[in-house]
Amino acid sequence: MTETISPIEALKDKGPDKPPRSRWVDVWDQFKKHKGAMFGLFFLILITMAVLVGPFLWDADPQKTDIRNKNMRPIYTALWDSDAKVGWHKPLGSDQLGRDQLAQILSGGRASMAVGWAAMVLSLLIGTSIGVAAGYFRKLDGLLMRTTDLFLALPVLPLLLLAVTLFRQPLTTAFGTEGGMFVLIVSIISITSWMPTARIVRGDVLAIKEREFVLAARSIGTLPGKIIGRHLLPNVLSPILVSAALGLATAIITESALSFLGVGFPSDFPTWGKMLADAVVRMEEYPERVLLPGIAISLTVLSVNYLGDGLRDALDPRIRGR
Repeated sequence: MTETISPIEALKDKGPDKPPRSRWVDVWDQFKKHKGAMFGLFFLILITMAVLVGPFLWDADPQKTDIRNKNMRPIYTALWDSDAKVGWHKPLGSDQLGRDQLAQILSGGRASMAVGWAAMVLSLLIGTSIGVAAGYFRKLDGLLMRTTDLFLALPVLPLLLLAVTLFRQPLTTAFGTEGGMFVLIVSIISITSWMPTARIVRGDVLAIKEREFVLAARSIGTLPGKIIGRHLLPNVLSPILVSAALGLATAIITESALSFLGVGFPSDFPTWGKMLADAVVRMEEYPERVLLPGIAISLTVLSVNYLGDGLRDALDPRIRGR
């Protein structure tokens, strides 16, 4: 005899519901599927840890000259050239002044990455603030967007060179040689790279501020600052994170270009761009002096770009799960 089940009993749940999945779990699941993004994340963590911890493990002074051991080749060149001047005390060789190339790459990477991270954070703050203000406050929209268009129309490289020429001496007097140039380069890069973030954030804010939950918050008298902090900024986090990744790559490239042109940090202060500039004269005889910092810059920028692509795909609900 079969047991009859009432319609009400049939509609009841058979067991407890599963807890809802966090949005960031879905984002991570989608991010893991992007092989380029995983490579970018791994290499960015690797290079960051190398430039932070490496100088403590390899404590050679990158600015110390050693004329007796100048123009040494990397240790791996001994595999095909038995007459090469190599030594384990300088595993990546030395330059024309005897400075350790490994120590210079680690120290130069620390300077380049510090400039990149600082300039990225500052440009992100400027761009997000202007984008939110332009998108939410209609009266400010025209003024802020025309200002953004003006900055986009400026020639970046001549502007950078002019700013370095004008403000190098006052800042180095106030903050020291390295500190003044760090402040100057970070400020110049951030001031000339916030515009894409501002335009992206403004577009998203214009769309989100007409959504029902924002209109409801406004109808009960919620202050604009609370609406922006609680409702708008969390919903524009996705483009901000993507802009952060791409801004980091732009800042590293710009700093390397300035150092390569000789208008960045002082000549005895190692950065990846400065190492490239010093190696150009002897690049035919010692190609590794160009290849090593060049590969470091290229892989770092490439990894950041892949990371930005992965974040864009993972944070966009229209692409997630495809």
